[in-house]
Amino acid sequence: MKIFDRKAHQEEIRQALQDGSTGKIFLAFFFPKATRKFLLRLFLVILISYLFFRFLALPVFIKGASMSPTYPERSFNFCWRLYYLFHEPEVGDIVIVSYGSRKGMLLKRVIAKGGDTVEFRKGKLFRNGRKVKEDYVIHPCSWDLPPRKVAENSYYLAGDNRSMDIKEHVFGAIHKRYLLGAPLW
Repeated sequence: MKIFDRKAHQEEIRQALQDGSTGKIFLAFFFPKATRKFLLRLFLVILISYLFFRFLALPVFIKGASMSPTYPERSFNFCWRLYYLFHEPEVGDIVIVSYGSRKGMLLKRVIAKGGDTVEFRKGKLFRNGRKVKEDYVIHPCSWDLPPRKVAENSYYLAGDNRSMDIKEHVFGAIHKRYLLGAPLW
């Protein structure tokens, strides 16, 4: 079964060119006659697009400044759901996690994995007792947090903008089942 009749569409464009109307040319090129084949093609494109953006590449609007300057506030990205299908996130990876529902998603950096001990001393991150060099943290930080062990099958997440007060920042351990994927760029 042919979904698109190219000859009929070319004839329609030729006819519009002979008439000389720019509007007719535009309509003939971008909106072929609504035949059964065209409507089937349109339905398939809509269905595939819906499935792709609903389950594989979730649109994400970044509202907060917790990941700046890596991801600026009010920017847009996609959450690629297949990224961690075959491997686990590594320390330093940026992940998107669900926060109650898909409408509440967080963009954070993995700073420790299950079994690690994490603490902040005068704004410096220590993992398993060793100071961690974080080139992506640009603004000075004053966080103090006593050591805490990350549970197995969990990740400890924090944003890159640590100049915010520790009470205003959403961070901490999250179970891997809440991991949605990784940003595309």
